[in-house]
Amino acid sequence: METVPPFKEIIDEIKASGGDAFKRCFQCGLCDVVCPWNRVRTFSMRKIVQEAIFGLIEIEKEDIWRCTTCGRCPQECPRDVRQIDSGVALRRIATKYQVFPSAVKPFRAANASLIGEGNPLQEERKKRADWASGLSVKPFTEGMELLYFVGCYYSYDPRLKKVAVATTNILNKAGVDFGILGTRENCCGESIRKTGGEQIFKTLARENIKAFIDSGVKKILVSSPHCYHTFKNEYPEFMVNFEIIHISQYLYELINKGKLKLSGEYGKKITYHDPCYLGRHNGIYDEPREILKKVPGLKLIEMPDARIKSLCCGGGGGRIWMETPKSERFSNLRLEQAVGVGAEVLVTACPYCITNFEDSRLNRENSEAIQIKDITEILQEVI
Repeated sequence: METVPPFKEIIDEIKASGGDAFKRCFQCGLCDVVCPWNRVRTFSMRKIVQEAIFGLIEIEKEDIWRCTTCGRCPQECPRDVRQIDSGVALRRIATKYQVFPSAVKPFRAANASLIGEGNPLQEERKKRADWASGLSVKPFTEGMELLYFVGCYYSYDPRLKKVAVATTNILNKAGVDFGILGTRENCCGESIRKTGGEQIFKTLARENIKAFIDSGVKKILVSSPHCYHTFKNEYPEFMVNFEIIHISQYLYELINKGKLKLSGEYGKKITYHDPCYLGRHNGIYDEPREILKKVPGLKLIEMPDARIKSLCCGGGGGRIWMETPKSERFSNLRLEQAVGVGAEVLVTACPYCITNFEDSRLNRENSEAIQIKDITEILQEVI
């Protein structure tokens, strides 16, 4: 194992990521005020920035791994300090020198799986399309209207496979001409990039881009906001430009064009959770709500911390692969907010959010008080 790097190398890496943005910080503390960590424990992004300025940062400590990249602090920062960029730069250095605290070590298994099998879940590549067995799902071929990029969690996770199935059933019902890449699909690479694995990200991205180009892909439909963000905002770094659409946007289009009829009743009180990478990072707030408002019998109730102030589930920034004590899970707080407004169902549109909310639900004293659903699972019941 290499030794901890000299301070100059750390600062050079931060500068390469965000210039001298971190030096603009005048320690106003707004980042700490809005950070979800301060709802469950003491944590200070302001302190991390201050330590970086004065050469006191310790990359072997767990604090640089806490950030979920939820986007609340840069949203509030009056000086454009770019806390996320600087934090990811620190993680790149820690990854290079293999300096990891114990809570972070589980994600190293994800690293190996990404390199070997193209997914972080230690699953076999050859099983990537097994979720579609028995469904009318075709391999993507040039000329098709749409590539459905399924993503890792929807391909392998038992709970989230149901979302991929629901999405497929809706697309087939609407007569959409679509296909999937199956074993040619790799992880989008978003989370591994946020944990400092820049080279792995670039390898995954290049392999995906090659598969898209070789197959003649022009328009890509995704279920995960993390895939959406990466394809739309980061893959253009590789000089490509595909049309990217999130499932909530596409469903909204299908309904408005009359290609998808909502005929069944869903007589429940529901609340919608804005995923960080769909809402704050990409500004998609209205389409999911407008879809839900069109569902007959459904009553939509807003939680505290909605829309741009949405409370992070805790899964972003690679935290989905790390250990978080039960007492420090943001998802527990969010679930209580949902129950508190009288919702019977908490609806969202992100695999990390669903994973964390389901875990929190199962650990509640009354786990049956609320259900967790993806927006496609709601629509599947009423088409």
